[in-house]
Amino acid sequence: MKLKLAIQKSGRLHDDSIRLLKECGIDISNGVNKLKAEATNFPIEVYFLRDDDIPQYVEDAVADIGFVGENVVYEKRKKVTVVEKLGFGKCRLSMAVRRGEEYTDASFLNGKKIATSYPVIVENFLKEKNVIAEIHEISGSVEIAPGIGLADAICDLVSSGSTLFMNGLKEAETILQSQAVLIRNNGLEDAKTQLLNRLLFRIQSVKKAKNNKYILLNAPNDKLAEIIALLPGMKSPTVLPLADPGWSSVHSVLNENEFWDIIEQLKAAGAQGILVVPIEKMIV
Repeated sequence: MKLKLAIQKSGRLHDDSIRLLKECGIDISNGVNKLKAEATNFPIEVYFLRDDDIPQYVEDAVADIGFVGENVVYEKRKKVTVVEKLGFGKCRLSMAVRRGEEYTDASFLNGKKIATSYPVIVENFLKEKNVIAEIHEISGSVEIAPGIGLADAICDLVSSGSTLFMNGLKEAETILQSQAVLIRNNGLEDAKTQLLNRLLFRIQSVKKAKNNKYILLNAPNDKLAEIIALLPGMKSPTVLPLADPGWSSVHSVLNENEFWDIIEQLKAAGAQGILVVPIEKMIV
């Protein structure tokens, strides 16, 4: 029995999806233009599909699970379950207006025409804000709509905002933060659920490793208690005596979000020779 995974066949999520599988120790060999590939060392086969089609394939059990953008999951409204946020493909779905216009809140959109590839999400946003506007669904090049008189505003995915700027627009309000997620079929049988749990274990281990750094430092013994108190490692740091009397080597793990602040405090407390090492996998 194999777990059937759908991923984007090309585009911004494809490479990151393949990279994640590789980091999970799963070798996928996908030749040029192949629509299906099997792993050589894990019971999984991968289907390469259009991003917008993945929720439908998972709902219909053509695929058991899928890697897909959150924005697509919410737009397509298929009967699937989001199991895990994958930490890549981060972007935001935002309203954008002409640069010279003053957008204070969503009421600006009353009576306006909005061009978007995400009519369901936009409609829900307008209802939530009690705004009445006309939605024009278009499939591509949304950012040119105001310039050609098709719409007064747009709602589209934004990463850097450079495309908006080049088309005389500015980001006005973010309505959804999105990233790649793992979705599953709601009727997944027990044997495949066990395979999914094995895959999830690997994914979560890779994600934890990316969010943490392994550090080694030398500490004078008279400052050891102060330095250890600064280290919120997995449990407690490892402390080993050095050949030089009065000194110890301290090993611990730091979260990426706290890393620089704590490093500064460690130096101020007397730590020396601090080494920072990336973690490939982290099992807790």
